[in-house]
Amino acid sequence: ANLPIYTDHLVNGFQNWRWATVNLANSSPVYSGDNSISIVNAGNYQALYLEDSDFDTTPYQSLDFWINGGASGGQKVQVFGLLDGAGQNAYSLENLPANGWQHFTISLSALGVAGKTNFTGLWIQGDSGTAQPVFYADDIQLLAAPAPPLIHLNVNATQTIRSVDSRWFGVNAAVWDNDFDTPQTISLLEDMKTRVMRFPGGSLSDEYHWASNTSLTNVWQWSTSFDDFARVATNANIHAQAFITANYGTGTPAEAAACVRDANVTNHYGFKYWEIGNECYGDWETDSNTYPHDAYTYAVRAADYIAQMKAADPTIKIGVPVVTGEDNSDNGYTSHPAVNPRTGQTHYGWTPVLLSTLKNLGVTPDFLVYHVYPEYTDSESDPLLLQSAASWPANAADLRQQLTDYLGSAGTNVELVADENNSNSGQQGKQSTSLVNGLYYSDSLGQLMKTEFNAFVWGDLRKGTDTSGNFDSTLYGWRAYGDLGMINGLNTRHPTFYAAKLMSLFAQPGDTVLDATSDYLLLSAYAIRGANGSVRLLVLNKDTQASFNAQISLDGFAPSANAVIFSYGIPQDEAARTNGSVSSQDIATNTFAGAGANFDYTFPPLSLTLFTFAPAASQLTAFIPQTGELTLQLQGQSNATYVMQTSADLVHWISVSTNQLTGNILNITNAIPSAASQQFWRAV
Repeated sequence: ANLPIYTDHLVNGFQNWRWATVNLANSSPVYSGDNSISIVNAGNYQALYLEDSDFDTTPYQSLDFWINGGASGGQKVQVFGLLDGAGQNAYSLENLPANGWQHFTISLSALGVAGKTNFTGLWIQGDSGTAQPVFYADDIQLLAAPAPPLIHLNVNATQTIRSVDSRWFGVNAAVWDNDFDTPQTISLLEDMKTRVMRFPGGSLSDEYHWASNTSLTNVWQWSTSFDDFARVATNANIHAQAFITANYGTGTPAEAAACVRDANVTNHYGFKYWEIGNECYGDWETDSNTYPHDAYTYAVRAADYIAQMKAADPTIKIGVPVVTGEDNSDNGYTSHPAVNPRTGQTHYGWTPVLLSTLKNLGVTPDFLVYHVYPEYTDSESDPLLLQSAASWPANAADLRQQLTDYLGSAGTNVELVADENNSNSGQQGKQSTSLVNGLYYSDSLGQLMKTEFNAFVWGDLRKGTDTSGNFDSTLYGWRAYGDLGMINGLNTRHPTFYAAKLMSLFAQPGDTVLDATSDYLLLSAYAIRGANGSVRLLVLNKDTQASFNAQISLDGFAPSANAVIFSYGIPQDEAARTNGSVSSQDIATNTFAGAGANFDYTFPPLSLTLFTFAPAASQLTAFIPQTGELTLQLQGQSNATYVMQTSADLVHWISVSTNQLTGNILNITNAIPSAASQQFWRAV
């Protein structure tokens, strides 16, 4: 799909950073629609500057727009593409026509920004140092590059990245959820195979008093109490682990310790993971301390929280909130600088000051808490949101480097967890409830699985209807409301719910993450080796319009020809729009008879496709190298686990040994029992 930049207003996250006199709502002349952009260059090469966050231009081939010289015409104008805010190659336009619209299509190669990952916008700029009459621009967009005729997806079944963590399958629960402690919610959590939940709910955590089930701004009791949450989390069909956020903003260490004691000592809930405050680095959080949102104040108080909470239950793990970047969220405080021992540089950012202060106090947290929301109100962009998931490896590397720098060897065993992730942290529009956000959920979790992050908690299970956000026609989707929740009301499921359900079919504890690659940005691939020896491949088509043809290669794994396919995408979303049956809105299940070490498949737009490949049948042969011995030769899958079993009657089987193949052939020699008249063997 093309990427619109200006369609009567700026879209896809582009902002007006102009240093010319600019009117984004000029009513005449216009090329199409109701508005155009008027630009007055008063000299000194003033420009219309349309800025966006870094993104990858690989899917796009050219900049396309219309321009009008107004009543006088003849203006000299040049265009720049920007990488990290710096202009690249200048492209000069001929003198602009008077009272007429002229169409320009400029290749991104000519602008020096083709195939770059750090494109940040463009200038349309006066090409002389002198003042020029007003001119106009309209219908600005990046035109899509043709997709490759064949995309290559590769799974290396011999290269294991890491083990699957049960804490990757989580949702935020909240005190405002009227429907939380209900059979319907328990059924929904079961359907997603939810394994971890967080409570009491984002920023409200820094106002919430667990014992009274009230908060700073609410004198009444909330709908869901701490015990209501615990009843669902510990339900026999759920039995989820919990992340509990203690009140830092208006609470005390004693209050937090009392909560730990009530949960784990009195009621034996066994809640292992606790964190002190929610996003305490942000001025949106309630913070009644003398120095609010100050990393030093937080660290000193956090040390007291940790001491009292672990005195209540020494087995719990406690985390603290962090941000990436050493100079982020300094909030203007300079009294307690942090010197990076590796670089020698002084920083005032939240994470360096927090970690260095904790080290000086002799305190090491058990984990760091990281939150990700790539967008904010009116900056939504479907294609750029679906690029943003690629930032997880860099985020993990940044936080690990800060742990190493500021805590030294003490930071080695500190975990990274992400217990809030969603598309947009502001007012919600239709993107939050669209199929695009479902793909973002799966893409984000898929990328995180390849890092050292050991928890992934989506925010939220239920949030609530919002109609104050962005409903622009450039965004995909049909729902007339926004909602960060997977569920609206009692039982209305959003695409993020089905994406989470699909991810639970993709990976579970006991599985391992495999290396999977794609040579095209808009077709993502992720792979899992199941504990049962199967290989699963998840493929996401992140384009809203095009189907992509791909060749799939499975290295180090011989699949059975028959694969099972689970899929979710536009057909299911359309079924929801037209009030189709519940089953038609759910994940589809099909079989595919063409699997092999190499095969082709076509992926429809905005789709999640999950292949499950069973191993090709193994072969077990026997020979007697010498009297009294039997050698069994197993030909099977490398890295798969096989149990050798024996029987005297083909009915009662006894497991003899468990073996993991490092290659494709394993020889096992056993003594033949002298009294045995017959003996049967099999490999499972």
